[in-house]
Amino acid sequence: MQREKVALAGLPTTVGVVGLGLIGGSLGLDLQALGCHVRGITHRQCTADRALERGLVQEVSTDPQALAGSELVILALPLNRLLDPDAALISALPREAVVTDVGSVKGAVLATWRSLHPRFVASHPMAGTAEAGVEAGLRDLFRGRPWVVTPEAATDPQALAMVESLATAVGSHCLVTEADRHDQAVALISHLPVLVSAALLQAVGSERDPAVLALARQLASSGFADTTRVGGGNPQLGTAMAASNTAAVLRGLAAYRWSLEQLEETILEGNWDQLESVLRQTQSQRPEFL
Repeated sequence: MQREKVALAGLPTTVGVVGLGLIGGSLGLDLQALGCHVRGITHRQCTADRALERGLVQEVSTDPQALAGSELVILALPLNRLLDPDAALISALPREAVVTDVGSVKGAVLATWRSLHPRFVASHPMAGTAEAGVEAGLRDLFRGRPWVVTPEAATDPQALAMVESLATAVGSHCLVTEADRHDQAVALISHLPVLVSAALLQAVGSERDPAVLALARQLASSGFADTTRVGGGNPQLGTAMAASNTAAVLRGLAAYRWSLEQLEETILEGNWDQLESVLRQTQSQRPEFL
């Protein structure tokens, strides 16, 4: 019955997941529910022990050699470890397996991995929460969310089909596009918001009147929480995104700076009709992105 379930989903029976944080742990749970046998690889033994306790995988090791026999390997690693992969991991990847990643930048990942494994397919599930680490994994994280795949001309078509099946099987809708286009779009809707949110936190935190700053902290509510959430996230991840997608992030920052300057000029001129017009336009635009 389990084999039939896996076959219907277009998935292999044995899947390796390298990294068992939010994305890797959630995939482990979903793939087991689909009938796959999931092997996990973690950096620390304490993480491996907790992953087994939580049922994120059926077997786990700190040794990448445990991936032997896996038909699909998912690299659920931080960007810095994807872009500077451990030699032991590379040598342990089964050559016949399909290998994919979940990184939020695709151009730099492809530049690193296209020569490291013959069946590598770059991908990016657009899903997440504010949580991280081995305690963060949860079922159905990817349901209803986009999963972007960025193949190249030399990408193995059967490997591509398996990654598309993976995305569909966990409830995502799969999008296929070029790596550069993905990186430009993600810079606008994911990487730029991190920096904008960080700038807002800096602006508020630099208030020189202690009484005003203290009152602002007391008054801050859901609106401030919503607009600053991503700026208060993982500093290493934010830095890695900017460092590996620099040109697209800088284009986004330039566009945002221009928008701020236009708003500042409108307020300086007291042109309230123009300001209301801009806010009506942004009000109508927002639902297109949600």
